[in-house]
Amino acid sequence: MRGLKDFKMHSEQYYMHVDPGVEVLATTTFSGKYAPWIEGVVMPVVWKKYYGKGRVFYCSLGHVAADFDVPEAREIVKRGILWAARAIK
Repeated sequence: MRGLKDFKMHSEQYYMHVDPGVEVLATTTFSGKYAPWIEGVVMPVVWKKYYGKGRVFYCSLGHVAADFDVPEAREIVKRGILWAARAIK
């Protein structure tokens, strides 16, 4: 996430249980517009973790191709894929 600034994204938000062992890299804050009981909830949208000898990268951005017109979103996914593809030494 180094060098990336906060950015606006119009995309579907997921409310989910998150493994406490992940390293959260980016979050979203629910407005409460569609579900008033979660107004203000901060939810991870990008995270990474190690799993055995592998790497796991998760990103909930990218429901439609236009999401990647946002340079920050495109860069997050690119970096995540490259990170996950590297072998653990």
